[in-house]
Amino acid sequence: MSTRRWRKPSYCQEGEACAHISTTPASPTSVHIADADPPRTVVTVSAVAFVALLDQVKSADGR
Repeated sequence: MSTRRWRKPSYCQEGEACAHISTTPASPTSVHIADADPPRTVVTVSAVAFVALLDQVKSADGR
């Protein structure tokens, strides 16, 4: 059983068509990204890589 607490974005266009985000106290420098809650597919990246991803998404969105 996972000890992760998944967070759903505050804005999601269609139902569960959002990425869910989680961190764990045991690995605070890692960010877990899942396709649903409960997760079917989980990708784990470093916190630095996650921030870089967010920066790219924001710049592509014109923010």
